[in-house]
Amino acid sequence: MQEKIKQNHNLILENRKSLNISGITDVDSFDDREICLYTELGELTIQGRELHIDSMSVETGNMTITGDIWAIVYGDKDRRGPISAIGRLFR
Repeated sequence: MQEKIKQNHNLILENRKSLNISGITDVDSFDDREICLYTELGELTIQGRELHIDSMSVETGNMTITGDIWAIVYGDKDRRGPISAIGRLFR
């Protein structure tokens, strides 16, 4: 049985144009104005304009985002993955 190794979670924002993130566990949704994802430390939402996911590695949990970044918002610390359709109804 394989045990999941917990990764560190880091953010590096350069000039509000390039964001490097580590410790990503899942991506919920994305478009050119908002990217919603899950990290080892919970929910994370990136908001801005002309957002683009330049690279993403499922194996390492790393992602690079470019665009005009306006906000980086953490959500529920205990949620590390998407909830079911039933769970959304009662949220």
